[in-house]
Amino acid sequence: MSSTLTKLRLPPAARAQGALRLPGSKSISNRALLLAALADGETQLNALLDADDVRYMREALTQLGVCLEALGENNWRVRGCGGRFPETKAELFLGNAGTAVRPLTAVLAVLGGDYRIHGVARMHERPIADLVEALHALHCRVDYLDKAGYPPLRIALRDVGAAFPETVKIRGDVSSQFLSALLMALALIEADGATHTEVLLTTPLISRPYVKITTHLMSRFGVNVEEPDLQRFRVPRGVRYHSPGTLMVESDASSASYFLAAGVLGGGPVRVIGVGRHSIQGDVAFADVLQAQGASIAYGDDFIEAQRGKPFKGGEIDCLTIPDAAMTLAITALAAQTPTTLVNIGSWRVKETDRIHAMATELAKLDARVESGDDWLRIHPAAALRSAEIDTYDDHRMAMCFSLVSLLGTEVTIHDPGCVNKTFPGYFEAFEKLLKSRIGGLSTDA
Repeated sequence: MSSTLTKLRLPPAARAQGALRLPGSKSISNRALLLAALADGETQLNALLDADDVRYMREALTQLGVCLEALGENNWRVRGCGGRFPETKAELFLGNAGTAVRPLTAVLAVLGGDYRIHGVARMHERPIADLVEALHALHCRVDYLDKAGYPPLRIALRDVGAAFPETVKIRGDVSSQFLSALLMALALIEADGATHTEVLLTTPLISRPYVKITTHLMSRFGVNVEEPDLQRFRVPRGVRYHSPGTLMVESDASSASYFLAAGVLGGGPVRVIGVGRHSIQGDVAFADVLQAQGASIAYGDDFIEAQRGKPFKGGEIDCLTIPDAAMTLAITALAAQTPTTLVNIGSWRVKETDRIHAMATELAKLDARVESGDDWLRIHPAAALRSAEIDTYDDHRMAMCFSLVSLLGTEVTIHDPGCVNKTFPGYFEAFEKLLKSRIGGLSTDA
């Protein structure tokens, strides 16, 4: 979908059916790129996501002196730098890519140098204070260049002779990316008389499955993180990241949620290929939620399939571990028999936009009845919806979620459809291929 289009009209569709292979996971792609860049040896990353957020990471690593070679078919060869980037001075523009800003901030701060990290205006509104405070406790030099607690940031050399403490504390209730970033960076610390660095969570951890992705990938690169309990992590010192040789990037489980929901709302079956029962991504649990609500779900080693099953139920759904995929539940809730309440979604407020506010505002345009609070959203079933033009707030997930409204018998117009390029270029083309009995064709405004 061209990023120059201002709006895309989606007529009602009677059915969704088919199969598709999804692009690679953003979370895995950016973590794997960074770890491969820091490792000893060369790593081939297959099925890497080709989207804006991953391009920002690739471009940043290239600026830092890492050699990346495109092999075709979204496969890349990364020549690792052995734990220290060749370039010790750089200005890195990272758009609105949290999966690039947070880990690069931590890694560069631990290594030290002369770096400036910045992004688009929304990135400068997304908090990073919890990570920076942890880095300060490690005697790293990270300064705010504008508003305290937010990017842009300046990173400098660490104080000479300042030893890394053996314990560091960090909050876990704002973004799991802060902990993931810290864990990846701590593995770069030399032993210096200590065997490990222990991370203590001072608050409960949200989105724990995303941290599991981080520790899983760290282990693939030879660094095993211990978890003595739910509040502690131990990262070994004096080890090196080593290339696993070849690593296949799973398809994106968050993106799968839209097509699985399409299979339920549009009858199905719809099968997503590239992610299955053994996925390391927590968002595969979205399929379990759909099944509990009445959908018919089938799993394979490399696929998940969804179709309409029993009458769809509402109820309260704890979304703590599936915050991104949970957005899709706000749309399927419109077809439920009873109200649906999504709880533990406070992290939505510090994402690409304030997603609780955005979702409530745009659902109301459809004449849906919605209630919201600091960390919850309640959506009432809709006997009938009205056609509406949906603002997307430069948020890829808003655009993809609201495309599903066309499967509820209602025409919907998506503003700024090109915002999906952040994680899923070609989303609307893929969505259209699954739709049967479309009443009228797509139309666009440039």
